[in-house]
Amino acid sequence: MPNNMEGRGLTDREMLQLCLELEKGRCRSITNTMLETSHKELRDIYSQCLENASSNHYELYETMNEKGWYKTDIASPEQIGKVQEFMQNNLHPDNQF
Repeated sequence: MPNNMEGRGLTDREMLQLCLELEKGRCRSITNTMLETSHKELRDIYSQCLENASSNHYELYETMNEKGWYKTDIASPEQIGKVQEFMQNNLHPDNQF
């Protein structure tokens, strides 16, 4: 439901999109920080923060998807196979020697 009275403010969709982008950025930031942290307990804290941010992101995505505001295409079995093959060929560099 829009809350954009007389052309001012953001719609619900725009607010959710902004929140989704903020959570996505938070996930990136936490991941980058965690990768540079050598202290075990601190890494565990960052890991929990990442899990929370990722969960928030998914809930926002689900809400938008249910409202029809975030559409995704369903991958065909062929597309899935291509991605699987690509990942297998590129994530195991030891197999290339």
